[in-house]
Amino acid sequence: MSRPQLISQIKQKKSFLCVGLDTDIEKIPSFLKEYPDPVFEFNKRIIDATKDLCVSYKPNSAFYESRGLKGWQSLIDTWKYLPVDCLNIIDAKRGDIGNTSDMYAKAFLDESATGMSFDAITVSPYMGNDTVKSYLAYPGKWVILLALTSSAGSKDFQYLTTEHGFLYETVIQKANTWAGDDRMMFVVGATKSTEFANIRKIAPNNFLLVPGVGAQGGNLADVCQYGMTKDCGLIVNASRSIIYASNGEDFAEAARAEALKIQQEMQMELEKAGVI
Repeated sequence: MSRPQLISQIKQKKSFLCVGLDTDIEKIPSFLKEYPDPVFEFNKRIIDATKDLCVSYKPNSAFYESRGLKGWQSLIDTWKYLPVDCLNIIDAKRGDIGNTSDMYAKAFLDESATGMSFDAITVSPYMGNDTVKSYLAYPGKWVILLALTSSAGSKDFQYLTTEHGFLYETVIQKANTWAGDDRMMFVVGATKSTEFANIRKIAPNNFLLVPGVGAQGGNLADVCQYGMTKDCGLIVNASRSIIYASNGEDFAEAARAEALKIQQEMQMELEKAGVI
């Protein structure tokens, strides 16, 4: 999905919601265990219930890799089921170089090799440009680079000072020399909302993937106040608060109700900012 297509979807759906498919087989409703692939059945129903309210889906690869061959098949089938009008992100946080990086890129971006080809992948920048170029070699694919996370440990490295400011600022500035805002996004945690104004000084047009709204306590209004651009520039992820809104047979309906609440709040923020 290109940048203009993403912006178009945001305006059409009046939403910049990403639904995180962090699907834990131990947490899904028990009646789904009767299906041949309970995880895929769960994902399918969540997608059907929310696809008109969101612009993106983000499976977290760890929840699938941890289940071996069955998990990989669930991930492949989930990717195939994702709506074509939604940006599909694989949250893999890969961070290696050379041939290893090439193989990671092939695993998630080359449909002829693995049966799936995500639009975007999350990447750790610690090893520099060599970490990123394997993914940028796939035309039209997005790299979503970890910049400033919501984790308690973010202060261990991300706020270290360099000659260019904090380390996370250096990461953003350097990464924007590797690709333009049509290929490069950054992960910025919602609980760091006051940092968005600073980030917008060095990344004025990049889309930001923002986890942490919902179960992690991030505030959507603050994120929008400091981070929204004329094109929106935000993809805000919610995972547990949506997909686990209920553990009963009504889980899909409950997920839709939770997604609708967020979408309605997003619509108000988009109107306030003049995006729609």
